[in-house]
Amino acid sequence: MGSLLRQIAPHRTRVDGGSASTLDSSGWLDYDRSRSVASGFRSMPTAPTPRRRTPGLFVTGTDTGVGKTYIAAGLARCLVAEGVIVGVLKPLATGVAPGAWPEDAAALAAAVGAVPLGWVAPIRMAEPLAPSVAARRAGSALVLSTILGKTFEALGLWPAATEIFVVEGVGGLLCPIGEDATAADLAAALDYPLIVVARRGLGTLNHTMMTVEAATSRGLRVAAVVLNGHAGEGPAGETNPSELSRWLPGVAVVEGPRAGGDAAEALAGGGWRSRARPPRMG
Repeated sequence: MGSLLRQIAPHRTRVDGGSASTLDSSGWLDYDRSRSVASGFRSMPTAPTPRRRTPGLFVTGTDTGVGKTYIAAGLARCLVAEGVIVGVLKPLATGVAPGAWPEDAAALAAAVGAVPLGWVAPIRMAEPLAPSVAARRAGSALVLSTILGKTFEALGLWPAATEIFVVEGVGGLLCPIGEDATAADLAAALDYPLIVVARRGLGTLNHTMMTVEAATSRGLRVAAVVLNGHAGEGPAGETNPSELSRWLPGVAVVEGPRAGGDAAEALAGGGWRSRARPPRMG
């Protein structure tokens, strides 16, 4: 990772954030700090930075708590082990104490080495709620233009040598992230192929197929479904992989780690580098 940080130095004079005149003391928009206004909510639009053409993968899930971070960090470690220079990003994080590293972002950063918080988690909120709700309760109306501005700004902090980005969404694909957007809108703007993390056991057929349908109906590419779960899930856990493959032709259904397993080890050999794609033009 030291070599990556050496590559970064020529690209940025400050690695701890940006101009204090436009950002808070941490260098990043932090919706749990001093954002309340007495006369209702306000939106804070930010002009999006031009998109990078670096390939990437967007990790989403069928629900919250399905193991998106576990799989995203495992994918990043897999790629690093193959010699790939990887950037990681968790654009929105909730349930974060002021000034603290979000647990999800910390796990992603650990997969690639020591990097500044602002590179990984540009928008952080205190309450463990959907981002739109957490922002509203903090006195701000979080909107897509702000989210995209901060997301592309964070991507731009990574060095030009970065070969693949692994971006983790929040909640499920249709989780509201702003007053005017869901996680699917963020995924569409980034336009990286999706890795859908799903539970292995009973109920995952419906949840996974709905998520894939919601993605493809919006023109999103689905690179793979990764089944993450525990041992002892009975016949459903044993039959769901083949049943999903039958119903989702053209989508790779990958057996992820079992309980206590190492995600990077379980995902090794999955061809993740070739599954990553740059944003499409247009």
